[in-house]
Amino acid sequence: METKIAIAALAALAQETRLAVFRYLVEAGPQGVTVGRIGEALDVAPATLSFHLKELSRAGLITSRQESRFIWYSANYESMNALIAYLTDNCCQGQACGVAGAAQAKPKSTRRKTAAARKKRPSR
Repeated sequence: METKIAIAALAALAQETRLAVFRYLVEAGPQGVTVGRIGEALDVAPATLSFHLKELSRAGLITSRQESRFIWYSANYESMNALIAYLTDNCCQGQACGVAGAAQAKPKSTRRKTAAARKKRPSR
């Protein structure tokens, strides 16, 4: 992925409503969702939603198709995966690392409990 394309995608996602729309479409799967359903699910006004869908589409993060009188939007998984690959391309200086595991790290509250439990244990 070229840097300019990555910047456009990241800029499109750097807005709360667009990020919510993109995440909703990723969860919806490749079949996509109609504009009306997106608006209802996220409680976004039609004009506002249209603007945000246009920005995500321009960045290549979503695609649309028309079926009858409905427009369906879906996440562009190829573009999403290319962006993720671009962001992690130089991770760990080319060595094998736990990038996938890092995203599944324990929540802070769990780590605090674990650390507190260690303090209570007698030292050997």
